[in-house]
Amino acid sequence: MDNINFYIEHTLLKPDAKKEELIKLFNEAKEHHFLGVCVNPCFVAFAKEQLKDSGVKIVTVIGFPLGANRSDVKAYEAKKAIEDGADEIDMVINISKLKDGFFDYVRQDIIAVREACQGHVLKVILETDLLTPDEIRKACEICVEAKADLVKTSTGFVKGGVGAKVEDVKLMHDTVAPHGLKVKASGGIRDYDKAFALIRAGAERLGTSSGVVIAEGMRNI
Repeated sequence: MDNINFYIEHTLLKPDAKKEELIKLFNEAKEHHFLGVCVNPCFVAFAKEQLKDSGVKIVTVIGFPLGANRSDVKAYEAKKAIEDGADEIDMVINISKLKDGFFDYVRQDIIAVREACQGHVLKVILETDLLTPDEIRKACEICVEAKADLVKTSTGFVKGGVGAKVEDVKLMHDTVAPHGLKVKASGGIRDYDKAFALIRAGAERLGTSSGVVIAEGMRNI
């Protein structure tokens, strides 16, 4: 691996995030040349201002963290985020509809956001902590059909959840990679060893609030 920093979307999604914490996140992303930052939608315009000409991508979340918003609301949220300067959109799948077998609804939900993305990268958060392996595989197949760009493991907001697991990432990768989609691992990635294991399993992006720790871990190898 050349540089793990290029995999990292440095993330701050906690509900009580303060301005100074966001500025710290942006400065760390620039210093370590991270791929991107991931922030809540209300901070996208601020991120755009702070990261101007840095090359750091601005990622935001849609229908977060439950995925239970109406599809038209998710689409509008994505449209406004892009207008504010978001480069990439991470939407949460409708987990309830998936588990109940309403696959057409889930597909159309993703398509609605896909269309609102206006060609920008779309990642779909599956919330793997709440899914069986068969449900993970089916969700990935739906994402392929809906023409998403990446599938993503977790929001990191499931109480007692593990987040990204090597076996889930491998399953996701094996399902979507033949169709040209990629995998983003997120949730519970706090050190270099975990990050490296997820990359070996097929992750091409890492969503983590521990980006600096992971980068330092690589430097110390």
